[in-house]
Amino acid sequence: MRRQLIKRYFITGLLIWVPLGITAWVLVLIVGTMDQSLRLLPEAIHPRNMLGFDIPGAGAILTLLVIVLTGVLAANFIGQRLVTWWERLLTSIPVVNSIYNSVKQVSDTLFSSSGNAFRKALLIEYPRRGAWTIAFLTGKPGGDVLQHLDGDYVSVYVPTTPNPTSGFFLMLPKAEVIELDMSVDTALKYVISMGVVAPPPRPRVATDRRH
Repeated sequence: MRRQLIKRYFITGLLIWVPLGITAWVLVLIVGTMDQSLRLLPEAIHPRNMLGFDIPGAGAILTLLVIVLTGVLAANFIGQRLVTWWERLLTSIPVVNSIYNSVKQVSDTLFSSSGNAFRKALLIEYPRRGAWTIAFLTGKPGGDVLQHLDGDYVSVYVPTTPNPTSGFFLMLPKAEVIELDMSVDTALKYVISMGVVAPPPRPRVATDRRH
């Protein structure tokens, strides 16, 4: 009896400390990586030389500040001209242009406010009939692919679990795709948890059955 009680307390403690520990580890890793940006600062204005000690997280603040300032500059006319010139320079360099263009297309699709990527959570039959999984709408097929598809198709991304950064790209008939009344964040949590963290059921609207 005592063993079962201790085991239950131990598991309860793990459920509390494991998420906290992993969260802290990820934050320390991210902040530590961003702190490497302090190496780009001149020695004269480095926090260690000015204050006599290092400031944890100063690199993270500097990185976020540079990103925000870059966005502010790129939002005006002069900044847009500079970005255009910089992109032309990169695309004129062999090897670099292919890598940069590929990464830019993916980032524009994922982070652009006008993009369609990951805007809807879907339910599809995969990898066989009778087996269902969560997928995300990424757009519609284009280019020469349209010449070989008969009907209305959509492009979907099927993430793997528990790592949703890897997955499969599929083109499916729109009629075989079910749009879920679920946010993308909720669907991602459902996938990452391997179905353990199930989304709460939506209340059904009562219908009038009177004839």
